[in-house]
Amino acid sequence: MKTLILVVMAGVLSLFGGDLHLFSVPNADGKLNATVVEKALESSGFTIAANSEMNGPFMKQFQKTDFSQFNLLTAYHKNLSESLVKSHPDAGIFVPMGFGIYQRNGDKELHVSVLTAAAMEKIAGFKAPEFAKIEKEVLSTLKKAFPKAKVSESETSLPKEGVLLSRFVKASSKESWASDKDSTEMMIEEGLKPAGFVLSNFTDYNFALGDKTPFDFYDTYSICKLKVIYTVAQTRPEASAFAPCTLMVYKKKDSDEIVMGFPGVYNWMSSARVSDPEAKSVLLQAQNDFEEVLKSTVE
Repeated sequence: MKTLILVVMAGVLSLFGGDLHLFSVPNADGKLNATVVEKALESSGFTIAANSEMNGPFMKQFQKTDFSQFNLLTAYHKNLSESLVKSHPDAGIFVPMGFGIYQRNGDKELHVSVLTAAAMEKIAGFKAPEFAKIEKEVLSTLKKAFPKAKVSESETSLPKEGVLLSRFVKASSKESWASDKDSTEMMIEEGLKPAGFVLSNFTDYNFALGDKTPFDFYDTYSICKLKVIYTVAQTRPEASAFAPCTLMVYKKKDSDEIVMGFPGVYNWMSSARVSDPEAKSVLLQAQNDFEEVLKSTVE
């Protein structure tokens, strides 16, 4: 009886939808891949930050992979992201945003996972109309690229076990911000590598914003840890929508502080329902290592 109740409850919860849009498209011949997603996004006004093939690194470090395809693609919408970040600077944690693209060995379908607008608002801690507009562009683009895809939402997210946005602030000034920026970002870059992190992409977003930018600088880093991605993918490959993680580092012209922040691993555990002990262990270690690096820049 208890088992029946649990099954029924799980089915009811899944009806409410979760934090991830999931696309599943027939791909027995393997002809559909991340390049299709990349080209479709580019044609819809998105800038591609990176399209990283992960099977090569998986094989090199772990000597095996369970996937015939596994890509981490990051992108941002040129116009909508600009409007969003100018009005809500912390939205830079989604510039770029992630797309997990994967197909298990023996699976006849290609899968794509991406965050919902509601999930992005939950993580960022505020509501903005641009989130829904970006979501609309993403969904229409993927549906056009994969007209035969089955589209669904993930199961209802698990209760969060920690803060969803890890945010750090460092004092700065109009006179010292340039040197503060250089020293801060140098400490970040030098601190991440020994902890096993890889900087897969760097975006000078202030350059994209142009002359009327409200920031002295706005940089974002795409950061990943191969062991985390590989371990989590064994049970929850849809969590790849969170990888690589985007670290924002910015200073507003009218502010006396440098802000750093990234979506915490608690999003993986909640939104992608990561409950496997080994996967949670590597996630929490990555969170701790990442926080220690950022703490060192403000001490």
